[in-house]
Amino acid sequence: MKIVCLDLEGVLLPEFWQEFAKETKIEQLMLTTRDIPDYAKLMDMRLKILDENNYGIKEVNAVVEKMQPLEGAVEFINWLKERAQVVILTGTFYEYIMPLMRKLGNPFMCANTLVIENNKIVGYNFRESDGKIEMINRFKEAGFETIAIGDSFNDLKMLHGAKNGILFRAKEELVKSEKLPSAKTYEELKTLLTPLL
Repeated sequence: MKIVCLDLEGVLLPEFWQEFAKETKIEQLMLTTRDIPDYAKLMDMRLKILDENNYGIKEVNAVVEKMQPLEGAVEFINWLKERAQVVILTGTFYEYIMPLMRKLGNPFMCANTLVIENNKIVGYNFRESDGKIEMINRFKEAGFETIAIGDSFNDLKMLHGAKNGILFRAKEELVKSEKLPSAKTYEELKTLLTPLL
């Protein structure tokens, strides 16, 4: 049995923090792991900005409620579910992403958790320090063939660790520096995936 492991934001959903940046007009929140590969450093910066501007989980959830999956993402996931097991491996957080997961048809997801006190986001817990590659390795140990799809620097271990890794909607510098197949649209992604499934 084959398992297709997908990153979430940038692959199936818009980048939440960029949407939040647009709503709040805080330019620094536009940065993602495409810009700062160290996810802990990036999250520490985000939480500091939330604290300085008195934004909490209520404000975060208000932005999430307005968001929709990327155009074509729901159809793509439905297509993929008919052909393989689908697992979302993401650095995002259960506490705010679940409404969007419902819009994607609730695929299985491994995510992280936030520490919330009185609406304030005071910290976060990573499920594992390197959760994406850890899950790929466990699936392999259990006898599954893995295919991974991601868009950013923090997906590279997962992409190289899987039997097949595919970059999707990645920055050009990443596409050029990595020896991986690359797709810009879901139709291109289906074309790459079809012979592998």
